[in-house]
Order: sequence, then C-alpha cells, then structure tokens
Amino acid sequence: LPLAAADAAEWGSRRLDLAILGLFASPAVVGIYYVAQQVASLPQKLKSSFDPILGPVITRNLQAKNYGEIARQVGQVGFWIIAAQAGIALALGIPGEAVMGLIGPEFVGGTAAMAFLLAAEVAAATAVVSESALVYMARHRNLMISMFMLALQVVLSLILIELVPMLPIKPQYLGLAQAAAVAAALMLALGVASVAKVLLLAKLLGEPINIWRWTLLPAVATAILIGVGATQLPEWAELALGIPAILGVYLWVIWRWGFGPEDRVLFKR
Repeated sequence: LPLAAADAAEWGSRRLDLAILGLFASPAVVGIYYVAQQVASLPQKLKSSFDPILGPVITRNLQAKNYGEIARQVGQVGFWIIAAQAGIALALGIPGEAVMGLIGPEFVGGTAAMAFLLAAEVAAATAVVSESALVYMARHRNLMISMFMLALQVVLSLILIELVPMLPIKPQYLGLAQAAAVAAALMLALGVASVAKVLLLAKLLGEPINIWRWTLLPAVATAILIGVGATQLPEWAELALGIPAILGVYLWVIWRWGFGPEDRVLFKR
C-alpha cells in the first residue's frame, strides 16, 4: 500500500498539470503541452531502472539496522539518477525547438514548457530515491509530503497562471505562456518535495545523505557550450549531431571526474 500510494502521488502530479491547464487554455495549447510532456517523460523511465538495485539493498540493511550503508547507497544511486536525467534534459532541452519541431511547426511554441518539464524530472529524482527507504521507515509521513506536494502544485499553478497576463507577451502567446507556467509550478513543487523527503530520511537514518556532487556543474556548463554551438547548425544537423555531442561530452565529464572507483567498478560489471 505505501508503494502504491507513492506511485499514485507521482502519477497524479503528472496529470494535475494537464487538468489545471485545461481550465485556462485552449484545447490546442493543451495538446501541445501533452506532446511536450511525452518528450519530457523519457528521463522519468530511468528512475524505475534503478529500483531493482536499490530496493534489496535497503530492505537488507534495514533488517540489519545498518543505516550508514543505506545513506551511502541512497546518495550513490541518487547521484546516478540525477546525472543521467540532467544529461538527457540538456540533450533534449537545448535543441528544444528542433525537437518539438519534429512533431510539427505548430508545436515549437511548447519548447519552454518542455524545458520546465525536463527540469521537473531532474528535481524529482532525489524524492524518488529517498522514497525507496521512506516507504519502509516512515510511510505515513512520506505520503503526507506527497499530498502536500500535490496541493503546492495546484496553488503554484494557479498563482503563476494569474501572473502570466502581467508579462509583456503578445495575446496569441498567452496560452503557451500559461503552459510554461504550469510546468514551472510542477518543477517547483517536485523540488520542494525532494528537499523535504531527503531531509526526513537523513533525520531518520541519523546519517547525512550526499547526493549532490560538484562535478555536475562543469559537466552542465560544458554541455551548454556544446549545445549553444549546435543550435547554430541547420536543424537536421542540430538533431543528428548536436544531441549526441551534448550527451557525449556531458557523460565524459561525469565519468572522468564525477565517478569514484566504486562507481566505476559497478558500471564496468
């Protein structure tokens, strides 16, 4: 039941934005947002790939009350997921107009929404990893944080949508700006939930959880430089050459300076 509740809250957060946007924007804008959501869902698939790695380790160490090992594993796998999701977000987000243009020229206006949705998946990674332990250690508090996150998402969405008309944008772009506002609200709500869940888990374990590694900053900066250069190319080259170049350079920096000996051993196996 706690696992099902956690999955339901995550599923609900990815449907609330569509429902709220549908109250304010035209069906065409909702359709564009839906397509952006499908593109941005690619990094989301990575999280489930790590469940078979993390689940047995956590349950075994909980039984042995080895809380330090749980904190270490959550931090390690959390970094892997964030690094992988950030790489995909950069590879799809920087040439975002070209990516959305593949579906059709009318979908290019959803690029900002797609960028926020990709960032939302990165923001959610910490919460997902922390939940792997919280569903066993504090299932009710974990569910309460998830419910608070959904309520916060609704409130932020409504506030940001109301602020959109105050921006200096043309009336024909109002709906697309509202779509970006809803995506930004999701990103912020997921970020708050991630911070809350990792702090709760660290308190329960009595151990610090180190998910962040400073190598992410130079990796992101290098990928952005490559990506900005790729956007100057023709659209076909931006997609065919730019996306692999952004991802390749980013992953090389992470592998070279972000991964320690233990990370390398696990991935080589």
